[in-house]
Amino acid sequence: MAATRLSCRSFNANAVRLQLHALAYYLGNVLRTLAIPEAIAEWSLTTLRDKLIKIDAKVVSHGRYVAFQMAEVAIRRKSFGAIVERIAALRSPPSAAT
Repeated sequence: MAATRLSCRSFNANAVRLQLHALAYYLGNVLRTLAIPEAIAEWSLTTLRDKLIKIDAKVVSHGRYVAFQMAEVAIRRKSFGAIVERIAALRSPPSAAT
């Protein structure tokens, strides 16, 4: 995590930066544990970040729907769809209005 490399002069700024890095690492592990299909389960956090989060997409809006156009070089459509479905399944069901 490069926790020994300090980029700011103040202690508080470095403490916040370290906490943000730890949170990002934790969220990456949660994503990998709960939402990644078996086909790409062996990818490292760096690969997941580069292929899932740091990718370019073109947002195309047509009448009733919005589409994201991404290069399939980063990740296959089937794998991306499986990840989106697994993330959607993590949501809690809507509560009944009382």
